[in-house]
Amino acid sequence: MDLSLDRPEGYLLVRRAGARTITLIDRELAASFLLAPDRVIENWPVDAAVMLDVSHVDALLALQPELVILGTGERQVFPAAAFMAGFLRKGIGIEVMDNAAAARTYNLLAGEGRRVVAGFILPVA
Repeated sequence: MDLSLDRPEGYLLVRRAGARTITLIDRELAASFLLAPDRVIENWPVDAAVMLDVSHVDALLALQPELVILGTGERQVFPAAAFMAGFLRKGIGIEVMDNAAAARTYNLLAGEGRRVVAGFILPVA
């Protein structure tokens, strides 16, 4: 039996979310990154959710999201209220979850054609 890899058209797909890495289609990333359906911004300088503040909001807003998903690692960790408020003031929803849940949610929304942006925080090795 022949097996073939069916790649979705039109958006970047998270294939796997592990404890220290995330695989986008066929490329494994081991450092925090931002993900939109049409591009990935590698080496996002965030190692933990507690680092996030207002200064980090603009990098996510530059990707023009209608919704932001924040994956905070193996566990859900809420960032500072000032970080969250930066999106709410602009009328953009933000959801915080662990990386595995964030990957599933991102894939679902991107597959529906939504303008979702995800930030994935990965631990420094």
